[in-house]
Amino acid sequence: PTSGFTHLSPQGDGVTMVDVGAKTTTRRVAMARSVVIFPPEVMKEFDIRGSGIGVDRGMVSKSEMVGPKGPIFETARLAGIMGAKRTSELIPLCHPLPLDKVHIDIQLVGNHAIIECECRVTHKTGVEMEALMGASIAALTIYDMVKAVSHRVEIGKTILVNKSGGKRNVVGGNEQ
Repeated sequence: PTSGFTHLSPQGDGVTMVDVGAKTTTRRVAMARSVVIFPPEVMKEFDIRGSGIGVDRGMVSKSEMVGPKGPIFETARLAGIMGAKRTSELIPLCHPLPLDKVHIDIQLVGNHAIIECECRVTHKTGVEMEALMGASIAALTIYDMVKAVSHRVEIGKTILVNKSGGKRNVVGGNEQ
């Protein structure tokens, strides 16, 4: 009865790490998105720099919130990268992956911080858990850095936006 669940034993009474040894190595990419919603008191308290719109020295300008602990979004980017790299240490049945790249973008849109984490690997198993972990850890870091002003900060939906390179693909949050 558990044939569709790759992490369960055939009897359904135990868990197992999926054997990926016979799978083909392919380039795999995944992007996840998390949203952090700030109440008005947070928006008033922190210095907001950049609009996320326009071009600055050939690069898209980035939004940044700065507070007493320093640059909030830049700290969250670093934490998200670190989180993505440590996914297999926190999620018991994830394979440790030698990530080729982790990129985290954070834009402030109104009172929402939109976090996107893209992970890439050339391996036998997908990288979506690493992308979800990176986006989630970045969101938690933002919360940690603004909680002194308000605990009404909300971590909203975290979703897998895109996934490619494996048996199943996801585009725009929908399986293909």
